[in-house]
Amino acid sequence: MNLILKKTLDDVLSKNCVIQVFGLGYIGFPLLVKLCTNGFHVLGIDNDSKKIERIQNGELLESESHLKEIVLKSIHSGELVVDIQSAKSEKPRIAMICVPTPIPTKSIQSDIFVKDAVKAFLEMAKKGDVIILESSIEVGTTQKIKSMIESMGYKEGEDIGLCFCPERIDPQNKKWNLENIPRVIYCSDDLSFKIAKEIYQYINNSNLLRVKSAEIAEVVKSFENAFRLVNISLVNELAILCDKLGINVRDVLDAAATKPFGFLPFYPGAGAGGHCIPKDPRFLLESAKKLGLEFKTLENALSINIQMPKYVVDSIESLLIEKKLKKSVIICGLSYKPDIEDMRDSPGFKIYNELTERGFQVALYDPFFKNELSQKYVIENNIKDPDFKILPNLSDDSISSYDCLCIVQHHSKLKDRLNEIYKNSKIPIIYDCQGNLRFDPSSNSTLKILGG
Repeated sequence: MNLILKKTLDDVLSKNCVIQVFGLGYIGFPLLVKLCTNGFHVLGIDNDSKKIERIQNGELLESESHLKEIVLKSIHSGELVVDIQSAKSEKPRIAMICVPTPIPTKSIQSDIFVKDAVKAFLEMAKKGDVIILESSIEVGTTQKIKSMIESMGYKEGEDIGLCFCPERIDPQNKKWNLENIPRVIYCSDDLSFKIAKEIYQYINNSNLLRVKSAEIAEVVKSFENAFRLVNISLVNELAILCDKLGINVRDVLDAAATKPFGFLPFYPGAGAGGHCIPKDPRFLLESAKKLGLEFKTLENALSINIQMPKYVVDSIESLLIEKKLKKSVIICGLSYKPDIEDMRDSPGFKIYNELTERGFQVALYDPFFKNELSQKYVIENNIKDPDFKILPNLSDDSISSYDCLCIVQHHSKLKDRLNEIYKNSKIPIIYDCQGNLRFDPSSNSTLKILGG
């Protein structure tokens, strides 16, 4: 038996260890809170010093606000420490890598932040430490991490354990959350698997499916989101067809969803944004290219997703010309999902880029928009004109000088106001990318729904 990792397992069982969570975003932060409230000593690490200061002061995001009391109590007791860097410890250290993985480009590799976090951990590593990757990664990345471990003079699976347990978080999902989502995991050895099972007992009741290789786990994660991308792109093409046929895509989908087998409904929108769907399928595409293969389904799906903002703007422009109205649009809803703050790779900002290129007067609104994060939004969304106008609200005065309201994302807190704007004819044209508004014959506003 490997006595080194057996000692780590014993220490984890008695919680005589330090869990270091790298990356305190939508994955890492709730993970960190879950572990420290279950008796583990946890170090949260993020290279954003402002975020560290905010967490230390209990200034949490709106979606995290319910954790404020727990966070402050854990910091005060010393069970939780947050910092911009890793730290040494005589106790076994368990690294949980939850850093973002960017879309790969010619100038940046998708694994850059993962490798940086692992390097920082390994610089202070000792025998008996364990690394658990949670970040979405390209096929072959776990093997690169193994090489990094061995380049430091350690043996993977003997001196240092290595696992890949890809995250499956769906923000704001009321049914499936951190505690009950099953997870897939690869482990370098049996003891590392037992260590992971003990830790994940406090996360998802150790509901872990162990797979035979890191490559299987890596492909599983990318394929899950490739499945979503392909189906979203398929239904968006259907919406375009329904537009041309003069029928409502929702009527088609609702009728098709009555089939009790062989059909899973997806719904149209201005494009899939966020941290996973536009990115993870590219990992499979890159793997295929390296092997001299084509993955035409993914190539087509990515192309359709990219074209959706242009189609939305084409439709809006045609409506404004038809009604002889000025080229002025409010884009409502910038986060990639309802009721969250995350605005990465936002379809709303893509529509903004397209509108400004065509010379439209454009204003933006989202109740979750943070002025202090404006530069972050610019970088994450490749915004070409960073001097965008943000409306403070959707009051009558705020919207009075615009002729079109383009609803890209519906937030719960906006439901009543959007219905009010439509019912009381507060703006000439409403273009609903998600089709959540229902036709009201008493309104003088023109309601156009994507695919309807």
